Amino acid sequence: MTTAARRYDAVVARYFEAWNADGAEARAKAVADVWTADGRYTDPLSDAVGHEAITAVIAAVHERFPGFVFRLVGNTDGHHDTARFSWELVNRADGSAPVAGSDVITLDAEDRVRAVYGFLDRVPEGA
Repeated sequence: MTTAARRYDAVVARYFEAWNADGAEARAKAVADVWTADGRYTDPLSDAVGHEAITAVIAAVHERFPGFVFRLVGNTDGHHDTARFSWELVNRADGSAPVAGSDVITLDAEDRVRAVYGFLDRVPEGA
């Protein structure tokens, strides 16, 4: 594995830690560790700027899908300050994954996320 690949894998692992953090305090800390202060998260359902707004988006997903966790699907691909990867939202109880998508992230010089551009590939009806 190249140094660049390890770099992107490490950032994506921290990103999933934020999305999978349990509790408001742990979630807020994980978001602050991953994103720049003015970081942005955008997908077809939300557009959030800053730690507080991003934390609120993640909390809303946890409220909508209790007992679910995000999991990387496949490998992370990246170059320069940009990486892309796919994911699923998995039910811990039965392993089903009703939601899936792909994200493209941009990084700053300290490997903190500046922006996320999310795409939803599979969403249950009514979600």
